[in-house]
Amino acid sequence: MLIQLGSHRWLVPLLADLAAHRGARFVELIHRLGLSRDSLTRTLEAAATIGWVARNPGHGHPLRPEYILTEAGAAAATRAATIAEAQQKIDLPPGAATRWGLPLVAGIGAGHDRFNALSRLLIPATPRALSQGLTALGKHGLVTREVLDMRPPASRYDLTKNGALLAAACA
Repeated sequence: MLIQLGSHRWLVPLLADLAAHRGARFVELIHRLGLSRDSLTRTLEAAATIGWVARNPGHGHPLRPEYILTEAGAAAATRAATIAEAQQKIDLPPGAATRWGLPLVAGIGAGHDRFNALSRLLIPATPRALSQGLTALGKHGLVTREVLDMRPPASRYDLTKNGALLAAACA
C-alpha cells in the first residue's frame, strides 16, 4: 500500500483531506489542497484507478461531483492521515517527497541501509529513481549518507530524527 500511496505526489494529502471531511467537491479540494485543476484531476484519476476514491452517485450536479472514499480507500486514508500528520510535524510540505520517498524512508527504517538492499526491497524502482529519491530525502533532512571506506567504496543510509518520525508513520 505504501508504494501506491507514494505513486502520486498529492495522493497522501488528498486521501487525508477526504477522510477528514468525509468527502468533498472538486472545487473544495482545489482550495484546501492548493492544487491546480490538472494536478487534482490526475490525482483523483489515480485514486479512482487504485479503487480508493469514487464519485458520490447521489450528490449534486454531474458537472460538480462530490468525491468520497471507498471501503478500500478508507483504510488507505487512515494511513495517509497518519503520514500527513507526521509530515506536518516535521514541516515537510505536502507533495514534497518523490514517488519512492515514502517506501525508501520505510525501508531504511526497517534496517535496509545500503543502496543494493533498498534496490532489492523496492524491485520495480530503477536505480536512477532510487538515487533521486535518496537525494531528495537528504535535501529535506530526512536521510543522511555515510560513505564507507571500503574497496570498492560503499554508502550507508540512516534516518535523521525527522526521518525516523516519518518512518514510524509509514509503518
